[in-house]
Amino acid sequence: MGHPEPTVRKKRLGAELRRLREEAGITAAVAGEAIDGDKTKMSRIETGRQGIRPLELKTLLDLYKVEPKLRDALLALQRQSKQKGWWSKHSDTLKPQFEERLTLESDATRIYAYQSQIVPGLLQTPRYAEAAIRGVAEKRASDDEVKSLVDLRIARQDIFDSDEAPQYLCILDESVLHRKVGGPAVAAEQLRNLIRMTTRPGIVVQVIPFGQGAYPGMDGPFTVYSYPDPMELDVVGLDYLDGGLYLEESSAVERYRSAFDHLRSAALSSRESMHVIERLAHGLENE
Repeated sequence: MGHPEPTVRKKRLGAELRRLREEAGITAAVAGEAIDGDKTKMSRIETGRQGIRPLELKTLLDLYKVEPKLRDALLALQRQSKQKGWWSKHSDTLKPQFEERLTLESDATRIYAYQSQIVPGLLQTPRYAEAAIRGVAEKRASDDEVKSLVDLRIARQDIFDSDEAPQYLCILDESVLHRKVGGPAVAAEQLRNLIRMTTRPGIVVQVIPFGQGAYPGMDGPFTVYSYPDPMELDVVGLDYLDGGLYLEESSAVERYRSAFDHLRSAALSSRESMHVIERLAHGLENE
């Protein structure tokens, strides 16, 4: 019987265990034997396709001589990998890739998002979300299906009410602000919501104006998720038509971090961005 697709948390834990094993100069066969397995078992654990029990994890951490702070972070990540998220009640209708996104959002301490087409879900109003969902559906969705998706999208924003709310920095191409998703009234309401959201601690929205012309990183939207532990295992999320792709290799993540830095350099300041959004919202309200 095959093993289930790896979850984000299991993949992060497995990747770190592999790094620690290699740094310690220990083969997969030796590590596997230490937990009554073999190199095949270690391969499954390190790729996130098999979970690891607490005692097994502690044995490996002892073998690799892991320092206390990182040890505690890995044990906490192992516990988290077995926990169900608040979205589990929607699991029958969610694609695995989207469940991964919800896990990433829930765990992250920093989320850096770039969008060139639409306001990100974490900043959407209910009416804007409904119009966006109906607009991109390839076939007509029932009202119940749309309501369920809208409720889920808005529920995601509860992460900002948490005691451990992430820092959220969003870069928008100006074209996002001009797209009248749902019509002028809905679009104006959404722009006002962007202004309102940035009054909350840790939420920043910046706009890249049309006058900037071409700029590095404008090829397509992406999100960088960063975490509180000492592992520095950040993840990049890319959207495509049928789901999402998540990049974890350090070289790939670093390229997107660099791209985001370029995007922020091309963007207006937060204050200037709010002036642009205010002006466009006012114009829509007077149409």
